[in-house]
Amino acid sequence: MLKTFRTIALAGVSAVALMAPGAVLAAEGLVGIAMPTKTSARWIDDGNNMVRQFEEAGYTTDLQYADDDIPNQLAQIENMITKGVNVLVIAAIDGTTLSNALDNAKAADIKVIAYDRLIRDTDSVDYYATFDNFKVGVEQASSLVKGLKERFPDVKPWNVELFGGSPDDNNAFFFYDGAMSVIQPLIDDGSIQIVSGQMGMDKVGTLRWDPATAQARMDNLLSANYTDKQVHGVLSPYDGLSIGILSSLKGVGYGSGDMKMPIVTGQDAEVPSVKSILADEQYATVFKDTRELAKVTVGMVNAMLEGKEPQVNDTTTYDNGVKVVPSYLLEPVGVDKSNWEEVLVGSGYYTKDQVE
Repeated sequence: MLKTFRTIALAGVSAVALMAPGAVLAAEGLVGIAMPTKTSARWIDDGNNMVRQFEEAGYTTDLQYADDDIPNQLAQIENMITKGVNVLVIAAIDGTTLSNALDNAKAADIKVIAYDRLIRDTDSVDYYATFDNFKVGVEQASSLVKGLKERFPDVKPWNVELFGGSPDDNNAFFFYDGAMSVIQPLIDDGSIQIVSGQMGMDKVGTLRWDPATAQARMDNLLSANYTDKQVHGVLSPYDGLSIGILSSLKGVGYGSGDMKMPIVTGQDAEVPSVKSILADEQYATVFKDTRELAKVTVGMVNAMLEGKEPQVNDTTTYDNGVKVVPSYLLEPVGVDKSNWEEVLVGSGYYTKDQVE
């Protein structure tokens, strides 16, 4: 647990280091911030954290949410370009649909930062600020295996089903590939079986990260494959999907009588899922501190507008189909019942009253 806490502390130090000395309260300019949706608490936190930190650094901000509507986000970005923003910070709904808008931004000498989600198929994106998305998947699968060993120590093979994120979100493939780097060897040695046989993002992806879609798919998996056996684990890449999956499981009796709740993973440490972890329903989540991601983004903007090179720590991983986008990757942190208070409350991200 001390190692986990130190990871957060070091991430914070490295992010703060990206802020140019003397930049706070000395910068000026208009920053357009395009966020995908308010249906997820984490995007609301991202927007609020960026507005606060950009304004503390002396910038004016234009924050827009697109309600997961691609034409709406395109219109918002075009409007920001027309307003004359100096920088665009974009968390894309669909990272493949922005090429024309960003070409217009480049022609107007507007810098572009892809925020958390990679923007694909364009050379008009300058930098990428995100978390180590492959490690997110590794952490999810590692917590899944840990939970399976704890809750079902005498069962082999473990019956597991896989869920992926939205196929139009580049991160979803990194999450899935990271998870499968842990799970595939256990499939190969017979420790895990995917009873439905559904594997690969083309089969397990969940468009727009929609909880209702995940719940409906879990319903179908249970009715088609588990009438005479029990599911032991579900790989879920996001807390919103996890809530839908858990609703499906509880609907057929899991978590009561002799039907133990399967091990269900997640991501983003949203309050309902942390409460679910404390109630022994969801097993684990992955915490990504949006305050630190905002610091990284502000640091990148400061550097670019001062004619300097922003600090990055990855120049090989994120090929968007046209270029490798220079990136800064923050460390994700696994959270379960054993360390939630130290990680989430101890870092000041939540108060204890918010969760309990």
